[in-house]
Amino acid sequence: MDKVEFGLIGGGWRAEFFLRIAEALPERFAVRAVFVRDQGKADKLQAQWGVKTFTSLEEFIAVCRNDCSFAVISVKRSANAEFIEKLADAGIPVLAETPPADGAEGLLRLWERVGGSAQIQIAEQYAFQPIHAARIRLARSGRLGGVSQAQVSAAHDYHGISLIRRLLGIGFENAVIRAQVFTSPIIKSPGRSGPPLSEELTESKQIIATLDFGSKLGVLDFTEDQYFSWIRRSRILVRGERGEIVNDEISWLPTFDVPIYDKLRRVDAGHGGNLEGFHLKGIMGCGEWLYVNSHAPARLSDDEIAVAESLARMGDYVRGGPSFYSLAEGCQDYYLAMEMQRAAATGAPVATQTQPWASAQGSR
Repeated sequence: MDKVEFGLIGGGWRAEFFLRIAEALPERFAVRAVFVRDQGKADKLQAQWGVKTFTSLEEFIAVCRNDCSFAVISVKRSANAEFIEKLADAGIPVLAETPPADGAEGLLRLWERVGGSAQIQIAEQYAFQPIHAARIRLARSGRLGGVSQAQVSAAHDYHGISLIRRLLGIGFENAVIRAQVFTSPIIKSPGRSGPPLSEELTESKQIIATLDFGSKLGVLDFTEDQYFSWIRRSRILVRGERGEIVNDEISWLPTFDVPIYDKLRRVDAGHGGNLEGFHLKGIMGCGEWLYVNSHAPARLSDDEIAVAESLARMGDYVRGGPSFYSLAEGCQDYYLAMEMQRAAATGAPVATQTQPWASAQGSR
């Protein structure tokens, strides 16, 4: 397997995922250049991670042309489109963090500028998280029959919608969206900076939305606390005519009169007397491996495994491999998320409209 060498724009919390993955899997990935505007941050990143840093975008692009297969953009959404366009103009393939642009006008402008010509994929990692990947494979296996409903309470906005589309097998079909926001009290949860230092009662904001695609229904239910909360768990329901998945439980009918029940089983190395080192091996269910961790034996969290999968697939993509999460898909999921927020704000149903990127080929 060829080593994936890439450049990185950004030095924040999310950008460090890519640096950690390269450090944990040096035989698979290498960060050849990092661009940040601030010299102090550049010096800190270079000292901490041992990577070459640049505060000149022109110098960064020059290094990427010679030493990198592509560049990762991990910046705020307000700056994302600008960097995508500049790298596309320079002929450098791009793996961009979500969302690819800010607002509906930003999406349309970005698509008009680079959508039909540049090599761009979006680092939407949720479908590659092991448990979600296992559920998606099972949903598409035919064991549940035709899947008609997916209820997702595992990720916010466009992330959650990306899971809904994958579980339902939806491309760019239009939907009627209804949504509402509910606020309730909660003891303050941990955050990116760590656990809370004292007990504090705060407000939890929850959005509940339905996306009616006609013959298929998506339901998004998410609170802002879930990513870090110790007491707000994720929930997934996938329903087909022959069976369903409820979190890690599976039930289905191989014949009309014989129900079968099973569970998604997470298999880790390193427990008890196992000496393979602590890592995820994969997820089993229905008598088969529904997910195999191709990044073992690195000791990575599930989200880091998913980001590593995006990097690996991007490496394949720039060598002529298939699209795995295109700019068109990134635009669609963010567009649906914005329409969902509009439905929640107005209290009225919103009917989505076909967008220019919907006609893109090879986007799924």
